[in-house]
Amino acid sequence: MGGWVSIMSNAAHGTLYIGVTADLAARIVQHREGKGSIFCRKHGLTRLVYVEPHQRIKDAIAREKAMKKWKRTWKTKLIRQANPDWADLFELIKCLAFSARPDRPLPSQGRRVEAVGAIRAARSAPAS
Repeated sequence: MGGWVSIMSNAAHGTLYIGVTADLAARIVQHREGKGSIFCRKHGLTRLVYVEPHQRIKDAIAREKAMKKWKRTWKTKLIRQANPDWADLFELIKCLAFSARPDRPLPSQGRRVEAVGAIRAARSAPAS
C-alpha cells in the first residue's frame, strides 16, 4: 500500500503542517473540516500546498519524519519549487483521487517535484 506526504498551510508562507496518510483526499477533507489534527484546527490550516506520493507507506512515514526535522527555509523552498503560488491543491486532489493514488503512481514514479508538476499540469488542462 502506498502513502502520501502532504504539507498544509493557512496562507502563502504561513504556518506549516507536515503529515502522512494512505488516503490523501479523505485526510485533507478531515483537516479542512476541523476533524484532522488538533494543530491544523488550532492554526486554521486548510490549504494543501504540497503533496508527494510514495509507493510504500513505510517510505512516506520515513520522509515525513525527515521533513519535520528540516529548517523552515528548506520546507518553503520545496513548496515554492513545486507550487510557486502556494495554490490550494485540494481541488486537484479531489479530481485525481481515483486516478493518482500512490499504488497507481503518477508518471513521475513517485518523484516529488514531478508529482506536483503533474498535478499542476492537470490543473491547467482544459476541462473535458
